Amino acid sequence: MDLKRFKSVLAVGETVAVEFKRCGAGIEADAYETVCAFLNRFGGDVYLGVEDDGTVSGVPEKAAPDMVKNFINMVGNPDAISPTAYLAPEVFQYEGKTVIHIRVPVSADVHTYKRVVYDRAGDADIRVKGTNRIAEMYIRKHNIFTERRVFKYVTEEDLRLDLIPRLRQMAVNRIIDHPWGMLGDLEMLKSAGLYGEDKATGDKGYLLAAVMLLGKDDVIRSVVPAYRTDALLRKVNVDRYDDRLMVQTNLIESYGLLMGFAEKHLWDKFYLEDDARISLRNAIAREILANTLMHREFTSSYVAKFVIEKDRMFTENANRAASDNPITPENLEPNPKNPIVAAFFRNIGLADELGSGVRKLFRYVTRYSGKDPQLLDGDVFRTIVPLDDSYSFDAKLGENQRAKSKGKICTLNCTLSEKTIIEFVRNNPSATQDAISKAIGRSVRTVKTDMAHLREIGLLVREGSKMKGTWVVKEP
Repeated sequence: MDLKRFKSVLAVGETVAVEFKRCGAGIEADAYETVCAFLNRFGGDVYLGVEDDGTVSGVPEKAAPDMVKNFINMVGNPDAISPTAYLAPEVFQYEGKTVIHIRVPVSADVHTYKRVVYDRAGDADIRVKGTNRIAEMYIRKHNIFTERRVFKYVTEEDLRLDLIPRLRQMAVNRIIDHPWGMLGDLEMLKSAGLYGEDKATGDKGYLLAAVMLLGKDDVIRSVVPAYRTDALLRKVNVDRYDDRLMVQTNLIESYGLLMGFAEKHLWDKFYLEDDARISLRNAIAREILANTLMHREFTSSYVAKFVIEKDRMFTENANRAASDNPITPENLEPNPKNPIVAAFFRNIGLADELGSGVRKLFRYVTRYSGKDPQLLDGDVFRTIVPLDDSYSFDAKLGENQRAKSKGKICTLNCTLSEKTIIEFVRNNPSATQDAISKAIGRSVRTVKTDMAHLREIGLLVREGSKMKGTWVVKEP
C-alpha cells in the first residue's frame, strides 16, 4: 500500500469507489454489501479499520490474519456472494494502526449478497429490487466485457468436454474441497459462469468466454477469425525468425503450447528460495503468458505475440486500456479485462490472485536477469522482460556468501535438513546416525541420505573407525 496515496484517500473521504469500515470486533455484513455493490458498479476500495469520517482506528493486529481468512472464505462462498469473487486483502500499518485494504475490481457478472443485488450510488450501497434495474446492469456489463457475448447456437458438441476431467483435477489439486470436484461437467461450466443470458435480447447460451477456454478449433475460428498467438525466436535472424509457433487453439491448450516454446528456448537458471529450487524461467513465463491469454481483447484483429530475442522477450496483445502509465507493484490497480476467463485460470492454478502476479514477476525477473520488467498499458498491452544469459543471481549470491563467510562453512547448496545435520555434528562429532535422527527429528533413512550427500560434496568427512570415529565438517 502506498501510504501517501492512502493519506490522500483519507483526506477526500468516502466516494462512489471508496468505503471505510470500522470493523472493531470483526467484519460486519455491511462490508460484504459494499463488496457486492463495487463488483456490480465500477469497482472500488474498501478499507477496514477506518471510521466514516476518515479517522484510522485500526483493527486488532492479532486478529487481522483471521479476518482476512474469513473474508476470503466468505466471498468464495456461493451462499454468501454469488457468483463468488476472488479477492486478495492486504494488511498494512498506518501510524501504528493495522488497516486491511480490499481492492474490488469491476466484475463481468451481476453479483448478489445473501440473494440481494446491491449497487453503488454516491457513497452508499443500495438494494436493487426492480427487474428493469437488474436488466440494465446486465446490459451495461455486457457492453463492457465482450467475453460475456452469448452464442445461443453453440452447444456442448462445440466444446472440448474431454478437457474437463483434467481441469477439475487441477482445481481439486489447488483446493482439496473445491466445489468443482463434486459437480458434473455441465454443472461445472455453469458454476464457472460460462453459460448465461443476454438481457437485451433474451438469448441464452454459452458465452464467448466458454468458446475461448474450451472451444474446438474450428468453432473458435468461426467465432473470432483473427484470434492467434505468434511465438517467435529472433536471436540470429532478427528480421524474420529462427523458430516459430502459430497457436490458434483454445486458451487452455494454448497455455501449454506457449509454455513449451518458452522451455525450449530460454535458459532455466539455478535458483533457491527457502531451500527449495524454483524454476525462474517457468515462473516468469507462466506470469506473462497467462496474462496475455487471459486479459486480451478477443474480438480485435491484432495478432498477439510472444517473442524471444537475445536481450529481451516480450508479449503483445490487444487491450482495453485502463490508463497509459507503466504498471509497477507500487501503482498497481488490478483491473481484469476478462474476469470470467481470469477466474477460470485462477481456479485451475494457472494464475494467482489479482495483483500478486505482477509482484511475483518483478521479484523473479530481477533474479533472472538483474533488471526490472516493463508492463506498458495501452491499446496494445506489452510486457517486456530483459534477458542476460551472463547473469546469475545464484552465482552472485554465492560470491557474496563466500566473501561474508571468511572461512565459515558455505552451505548455499544444502537443504535445510542437511544444514541442521551440519550444525548438530559440529557440536556432537561422535554422534551416531541414530542419535542425529532423534535430535533433529528426521528419520534415520533421511539422515543417512543427507549425510551421504554431504560427504559426496565434501562438507562432511568421517575420521577414524566406523564404531569409534568422528564426523568432521570441512570446506570443500
